[in-house]
Amino acid sequence: MKLHLLPGLALLLLLNACNSNKNNFDAAGNFEADEVMVSAQQNGVIQQYSLREGDHLSTGQTVGQIDVSIPTLQKEQVQASINALHDKTYNTQPQTELVKRQLLVQEAQLQQQYRERTRTENLVKSDAATRKQLDDINAGIEQLERQINVTKQQLALNNANTSTQNRSILSEKAPLEKSLAQYAEQIHRGQIISPITGVVLSNYALKGEMATIGKPLFKIANTDTLYLKAYVTGTLLSDIKLGQAVQTRIDQGKNDYKYYPGQITWISDKSEFTPKTIQTKNERANLVYAIKIRVKNDGYLKIGMYGEMLINKPKS
Repeated sequence: MKLHLLPGLALLLLLNACNSNKNNFDAAGNFEADEVMVSAQQNGVIQQYSLREGDHLSTGQTVGQIDVSIPTLQKEQVQASINALHDKTYNTQPQTELVKRQLLVQEAQLQQQYRERTRTENLVKSDAATRKQLDDINAGIEQLERQINVTKQQLALNNANTSTQNRSILSEKAPLEKSLAQYAEQIHRGQIISPITGVVLSNYALKGEMATIGKPLFKIANTDTLYLKAYVTGTLLSDIKLGQAVQTRIDQGKNDYKYYPGQITWISDKSEFTPKTIQTKNERANLVYAIKIRVKNDGYLKIGMYGEMLINKPKS
């Protein structure tokens, strides 16, 4: 071999070693996200809805409205029934005040009769009044005492009866309030609300369509954080653990990679046959274990994109 060929041969061997190092990875798979399928929670025509794929939504953001005119009318009807219950209840205050005033008058008359009896008794002793006059006053006193007792009983009975009647009427209020809350919940469920912050991946509904409970409306995922679902051979299990920091990478151009820090968040406890679309470090392995690596997305990572995991980042 000629000596002038040695430098070129050395350079070629160095490049091959570098490329071999770059192609050396521990696991490979595809990026995925936690996707949420949002479905209708109420039956009715979609009155408001202008969602588009790619829209960014926030948690609790209202994106549409399903017609809820029927539960709204039902709620108003129940509310009117509750209001009517209060009109049916008895207000004992005016009647009670009237009986109390009557009792005060009777007691005042009784006191007057007591004084009159004392005066008449003195007159009888001095023969200035007859015994019949005294007997008439005593009879009047007895009648007033009976009237006062009847008035007191009437006052107590009125209060007791009114309280019982009001309790019976107001006992109907509790089930009506439950129905009111039920219709209010149905009205609330007519709103189409985003459950998470994320990007709309697919849209399945349009304004004017008929929505039914359980019908998918749109699919949303939080793409700020993606998960690389990769597969490792059993021989690599002893080198990884939950919470472990690893490196992930994607293709950047033809001969380069873009690296992302990641963290292992899940390791399958069961092995499975190697998926046909997945490459592993050991191509001869038939059984592999699925793992998930959480990766912070800078906007370049996409759901379904191919990625690789490295326990130790290779040196170029």
